[in-house]
Amino acid sequence: MASLHEAYAAAADHLEAGRLPEAELIAQRILEATPGQMHTLRLLAEVYTRAGLAEEARTCHGQALTAGLDAAAVDDRRVVIFDWSVSSFFGWGVYGINLALAAAAGGRFQPLCAWPINPESLVLSALERRALTPFLAQSEALVRNLAPFAGEAVRVSVPVLLALGNNLTGNPVAHNVRLRGASTIGVVFMEQTTLSATTRAEAAAMDLLVAGSTWNRQVLESAGLNNVVTVLQGVDPTLFHPGPRGGWLRDRFTVFSGGKLEYRKGQDLVLSAFRVFAQRHPKALLVTAWHSPWPAVAKSLAGIGHIAPVPQNDQGQIDVVGWAVANGIAAEQVLDLGTVANAQMPRLLREMDVALFANRAEAGTNLVAMECMACGVPVILSANTGHLDLIGDDTCLSLTRQRPIPDGTGGMNGTDGWGESEIEEMVEALECSYQNRAAAIERGARGAALLAGLSWRTQIERLLEAIMPKRSPH
Repeated sequence: MASLHEAYAAAADHLEAGRLPEAELIAQRILEATPGQMHTLRLLAEVYTRAGLAEEARTCHGQALTAGLDAAAVDDRRVVIFDWSVSSFFGWGVYGINLALAAAAGGRFQPLCAWPINPESLVLSALERRALTPFLAQSEALVRNLAPFAGEAVRVSVPVLLALGNNLTGNPVAHNVRLRGASTIGVVFMEQTTLSATTRAEAAAMDLLVAGSTWNRQVLESAGLNNVVTVLQGVDPTLFHPGPRGGWLRDRFTVFSGGKLEYRKGQDLVLSAFRVFAQRHPKALLVTAWHSPWPAVAKSLAGIGHIAPVPQNDQGQIDVVGWAVANGIAAEQVLDLGTVANAQMPRLLREMDVALFANRAEAGTNLVAMECMACGVPVILSANTGHLDLIGDDTCLSLTRQRPIPDGTGGMNGTDGWGESEIEEMVEALECSYQNRAAAIERGARGAALLAGLSWRTQIERLLEAIMPKRSPH
């Protein structure tokens, strides 16, 4: 009797040769012996497609999709699909990586990514990459199984996490599929506070909304949405923790600023404050990590009046040093780190004397600021929006003199709760960090202690408890 592999190979040969009845017969016999065999269901769907039997093909494609999800549920793990990309180079991507790593480390769930994953965008250790091999293979199978449903709405038998931004807008997944699940949960990071009536109705119909900050939860609840919980982001403590410096910049006073370059992140305010500070302290060095996959958002800084526009080359890439020089800062007082993978940031951050975040709004808790604090870097934070979750008992210096930002400023609407930091207070905070190094180091240690309770594994367990509480023992 032929093995399953041999039978499948024979069916595939018949399909390739156009012998559709023979391929169909063998595929059906395989499925009789091993129901739910995903690859065979896909093959049978192709047989029916070539035979012009669209309904039969669709049924097989749906069964293949379900079979793939069932196959991922090994060791009684519960499958969860998330609909955002995975990458080492931006916040959502880092969230996705850590979802997968938490599961690989022995979690009670198996996440699957409904977006194609580019392996080159993942900067991982050999051990991490090995641990994620099943996740990558199963996510690839999911993306493949969604292809027959291109442009359609699909409901699957497992929970689905949807990434929701401003106006709770999400995006279709691979092949432009609109995915919904046995439960559909919105993971919300929204900076703009306006919500349309249609959006509110759609959000109320979701099983749950997971807000990335207390401020985001408050915005949602003020819009009449009550199906909301708060789960903050996390940090990887195996990477982001206090440690010795390499001393590469020991002759300079280093001021770090991170986040993609845009009006909301407030790098124009950072430049303005650092210009004043650097004139007093020639050894001061502004170290920036402002690059992102979306350099076009830097155009939101155009026309704000108090600062020269951001220069960009023909490919749209930003010229950070050129921008600083155009705004009165000496080139030798700026170090642009370029594009840096998340796992490569800790050794850079531990070289910093202080980090300055004058963000006008943060939907979440500002992942870059969290990672600075976790490394023990003394941090200066604007006291608004998502940053408020990080401002504790002397865990940072907070910029409390916040001016409201009217709608339309910087091309932004829905700016309730946003704040414009005062340049003078920022300079005062930098001076405090410079003149009182020992106190700054102690403050950095308190920030690190706060972040020690916000590891990715801890936060993802909190997410899981919110979206699928532990089953009661029988």
